Amino acid sequence: MPSFVALYGGLGAGKTALVRGMGAEAGTSEVRSPTFTIVHEYETNPQLIHFDAYRLADAEELLAIGFEEYLTQNAILVLEWAERVPEALPKERLELHLSGSGDEPREFVLMPFGARYESVVNAL
Repeated sequence: MPSFVALYGGLGAGKTALVRGMGAEAGTSEVRSPTFTIVHEYETNPQLIHFDAYRLADAEELLAIGFEEYLTQNAILVLEWAERVPEALPKERLELHLSGSGDEPREFVLMPFGARYESVVNAL
């Protein structure tokens, strides 16, 4: 069963840095922003699949690269700029809203959608 994390936040909020940390925990130091390629797949355990919707006009562009097929993989899927493609988001997901930039402290707000993610957030 895939895990889906939707990241929200402005430029410099730390979305890619957060995914780098997730990648390091999963076993890779190769995480970089997929702004121009839209998706990067990392052969980690579990597999990490990193999307960036910043340059997309709408959800149709994300769906055109096979996004729905990715949702069936047993992997951790992370989508930056989720606010740009709300129609593509799975019903069950964890939303992470980041605020702050530069040297400012970051604020994280977790919003679970679905019982699985509610239990994750409640365990924190």
